[in-house]
Amino acid sequence: MIKIASFSSTFQADVIDVILPVQREEFGFSSTIESQPDLLDIPNFHQSGAGGFWIALDGTQVVGTIALRDIGNLQGALRKTFVRPTHRGKEYSVASRLLRHLVEASHGKLSDILLGTTERYLAAHRFHEKNGLNRLAESALPEAFPRAAALTRFYQLKLPE
Repeated sequence: MIKIASFSSTFQADVIDVILPVQREEFGFSSTIESQPDLLDIPNFHQSGAGGFWIALDGTQVVGTIALRDIGNLQGALRKTFVRPTHRGKEYSVASRLLRHLVEASHGKLSDILLGTTERYLAAHRFHEKNGLNRLAESALPEAFPRAAALTRFYQLKLPE
């Protein structure tokens, strides 16, 4: 049974163990923990304002992550959506459950959620489009949106008021 929970420091090493292997082994990025300082300071980076960081648990094992960074102006940046390969697909629906939880937690706090991703995450593109995120030109992003060189494809989800 998959359970969605808010991140606590107890799970820090497990979160890193979900994210880094996907980035490195599946997509060939040379990601390191040093290149992602937000993972070493999740409470201050993600869990402030309207932001949050949630984990999917299968028993006590972290099998998925999703984060939202409050970037001001009633907007949030969707980040760190990762699911262990063993827990992907309709049998578990981990990514869908994490995204649904993030959206529900954002109602009444944000007007829209923005996402930057890489061209390499093809399955993620289909997932986000299927879940109501619409393509957005980089030029339409607010100044406060966190940018990185690897981010080349952008999405927006308008939240109902």
